[in-house]
This record gives sequence, structure tokens and C-alpha cells, in this order.
Amino acid sequence: MLKYSRIVSVLLIGILLSFLSVAWAAPAPALIQKVRLGQRPDGLRIVMDMNVVPDYKVTLEEEPLRLIIDMPATLDKVVLPQVKPNDPVVKSLEVKETAAGQVRAIVTLNRVVSHRVYALKAPNRLVIDLTRIYDRKVEQEIRPGLHYTSWLKGYPFGPVQSYILNVDLKSGLAIKPVLSNGAVAGLETVGAMSTRARALAAVNGSYFALDGEILGLLKLDGELISTPSLPRSAVGIMPDGRIIIDQVVFSGEAVLPNGRSIRIDGVNRERGANELILYNGYYGAATGSNAYGVEYLISSQGKVLGIAANNTVIEEGCAVLSAHGAAVNALASLKVGDTVVIRESLGPEWDEAVHALGAGPRLVKNGSVFLTTKTEDFGSDVAGGRAPRTALGLTKDGRLLLVVVDGRQTTSAGMTLLELALFMQELGAVDALNLDGGGSSEMVLKDQVLNKPSDGRERKVGDALVVIPTDLAN
Repeated sequence: MLKYSRIVSVLLIGILLSFLSVAWAAPAPALIQKVRLGQRPDGLRIVMDMNVVPDYKVTLEEEPLRLIIDMPATLDKVVLPQVKPNDPVVKSLEVKETAAGQVRAIVTLNRVVSHRVYALKAPNRLVIDLTRIYDRKVEQEIRPGLHYTSWLKGYPFGPVQSYILNVDLKSGLAIKPVLSNGAVAGLETVGAMSTRARALAAVNGSYFALDGEILGLLKLDGELISTPSLPRSAVGIMPDGRIIIDQVVFSGEAVLPNGRSIRIDGVNRERGANELILYNGYYGAATGSNAYGVEYLISSQGKVLGIAANNTVIEEGCAVLSAHGAAVNALASLKVGDTVVIRESLGPEWDEAVHALGAGPRLVKNGSVFLTTKTEDFGSDVAGGRAPRTALGLTKDGRLLLVVVDGRQTTSAGMTLLELALFMQELGAVDALNLDGGGSSEMVLKDQVLNKPSDGRERKVGDALVVIPTDLAN
């Protein structure tokens, strides 16, 4: 009986040890047996067939734009290390073994996509889903009345990253233009202007020349800084804080002592042939004009204080009438001591505006898409193709929208003017205006640049629109 018990015990121990050896055995190493690609209506699916799916690590790199999956595994000899996907968002797919005994899958992307990496069983697979059309929105209240939204949205043509400020102008906030360096001459970054104005937020504003000359309308604290040469759309801020958007036409005249009226062609810009240009203290220290004209220094009371050929110093509180060609002949009778009446007008409503800033074209009017690209004579530099964009809009309940869209990057394709108009409409704008774009497009919030300017850095520009507490608006 004792001998039988020993035999049973030995058998039981043997069975137990066999179970334990199975339990303690190392798991089978992961082996990638095949890589398959599949087109989906909204993107691409990459499938790795495996005997087991190990732990894996997913990394998304921005420069270059690529998705990397690392895992402890080996490759079956039949797996091709290089696969060429026939998909516009994927530049290449590489699956390779590394020296560290890992397998690394590298998906190099042409543009940002939404990605999902997950494991499936029976059979075992690692799946990578790349989705072209997606929607990722992050909203934040900066302070009562000021809301910020970062919105990455996938379109069939590519991703678009937008930055949106929603401003309640009835909550102690106001908007106003800021001139670079406080003068027409020279340029300054939006960030520097925002800091100088003690602004909560800012975006770029008007079109401008390389020397800082504003190309279009700019009115600041009731005084005209620059005037449009063509009737173009602008935004105006009224004394009660109300905002208006419309096309604006400048008219100006100098009335001589004999009652004759001479047209003023523009304010604070380079004088052209046969033109009469008015320069004020915002232009700079002097007119910078050439020697082929005649200039008249005018006091704030309209008295002619001096007459010179060119580059007249703009004394404090004074203006300069700079004439060329036919305008010289028209002003030939003026002499020192005479009185000249200078009149400037943007029309009855716009003359009441405290501030105004022009750009264009208009995007939305009375809730409908309303592009004035052709009527306002914009060329392909503004209207052509997808680009970084900046826009301003008004909602039905009177809130202000400031919008910047990144472009010319793998992470954001930009928008056409029509796409921008539709986007502003989607955001709730019943009226909207395009501002300067391209490398100038920039949004600053609390002294931080939010977007990625297409130049790779902040561009120096001519002016900006800032959001400030009401007590700093005047």
C-alpha cells in the first residue's frame, strides 16, 4: 500500500511540474507576418498581421511629420520593409527591425491626419487608422466676455488649424487699431504692438508696404492716418462701441483764399504724378518727398507757415500739403500767411467713427456670402489659392469674431477666400471682412503667439487690431 502511495505521489508531482513548466515558459516572441493596406472613404487603414500583439508605443513627430510605432517584435522574411501607399496623405510607410531588437513602423505623412492605433484578436492584428476628415476643438474662457477656441478640422483637401477669439463688446472690452511704432514709417510685430497697447489679444490688420506705409484706410482717435485709393471694405468703431463694416470712399479738398477747391488725392502716402497729398504728424518727422514739387506747411488754424521744395519737416500740430505737376499750378497763388481750409471725409457715418481700419475683400453681408474681390480690384496676391488668412466678423447678437487660419504648412492647408467666407458664416458671422493674410497672419493672446506664422517667425507689419479693456480704449 505504501509503495502504491509513493507511485501516485510521483505521478502527481510530475503532472504538477509539467503544468508549472508551461506556466513559467516565456511567451512566444511577437512576429509580424504580413502588412496590408486598405483604402477607406475617409482615409487609410494599415494592418499588421501578427502571431501575438505585444505592448507598443506610439509617437507623433512634427518635423518631419510622421507617426512612429515601436514594439518588441521581429519581421517575417516575406514582409516587405518598404510599402508605397497609394494615398495623398501618406508619403511613405517603412517597417524595419532595429538594432535594439525592436520593430519600428514609420508612417511619413504629407499632412496632418487623425490617427488611431489599436490591437485586435482572433486573428491577432495591430491596426493603424489614418483619418483625413476629423474635428478637434478646444475651447477656453480667458476672462468674462473673451473666449478662445483652437480648432483643427480635416477637410478633403487637407487639415486646417484655426484660432478664434469671440469677444463680447458689452463686457468691458473694446477693439481698436494700433499703428506700428506709433508712426506710418517703419514696421513692428503684432506681439510688440499688443504688449505696448497692454492688450489682452491682437491680430494683424491692414495691408502695408515694405516701408510701413499703410495701403488702405486707417483712422485712429478721430484722425485719418491713411486713406484708400479705391473704394474698399473696412471696419469702423463708433463712439458707442458699435462696429460697422462697409466699403469706404475718401474725399478731400483744400479750399484756397479765393474760394477755389483743389482735390486732395490721399493722406500720408508717397506722392504720385500731378497729385496733392496731405501729410500729418503720424507720417513721420518729414515728408520724404522728392525735389519735383512744392510743399506748404499748414498750422492747425489753417495758416500757411512756410513753403519749400521737398522733404518738409512736419512740425508738431501742423500738416503739409505736398503738390506735384498740375497740383503745383493749382496752388501757385498760395503764399505765407494765407489761410487754407482742409476738408477730409469718409462719408457721414464713417466721419463719426472714432477708429477705422481697411483691408478687404468683404466676406459676408447680412448673413450671406458676399465676396467683393472683383469689385474692389484685388489681385491674385490676395485672392489666389489657399493661404494663411485673418478675418473679422460680427455675430447676430453683436459679438466680435477675430479669426486666424494657418496655411502653407503640412499641419494646415489654409483657405481660399470663399472657404474663409463659408467658415466665418459657420462661426455665426452675419458680417465679415478679410484682413491682411499670408505671412502676416498672426494671433496673440496675453503676449503669446498662438498660431504658426508661415514665415516661421513673426513678421513685422504696419498695424494691428487689439482687444483691450474699455478703460484703455481712449
